Amino acid sequence: MANILVHATCGPNDPTRAALSFLVAKAALDEGHTVKLFLAGDAVQLFRDAVLDSLVGLGTGKLREHYDALVAGGARFYLSGMSAKSRGMSEADLAGKPGEFAMPNVLIRLSLESDRVLSY
Repeated sequence: MANILVHATCGPNDPTRAALSFLVAKAALDEGHTVKLFLAGDAVQLFRDAVLDSLVGLGTGKLREHYDALVAGGARFYLSGMSAKSRGMSEADLAGKPGEFAMPNVLIRLSLESDRVLSY
């Protein structure tokens, strides 16, 4: 099976595309692939509980359902540290979640380690 990286930059202001990034990551996981997601720009806000619980994309489903399936399947999340900081996020937003803040060099490393990179 393949290593898949989903790089998301769309956040709550584009709910359909934001939910699509998680839906596609879930589909890859369902197919047996290893999945990592790197959230940058406005996409870091998708990791906030209020957004997870409320965001629904048109035809792309509920973000919370996709997130829960990804977590249950062992997906790992990386959030741009600079994007998160500029949007007022802190370690408290990561509490109890399989995610960590990461710098751009981690995105480069993950990209090089992946068989495929999908961007949303």
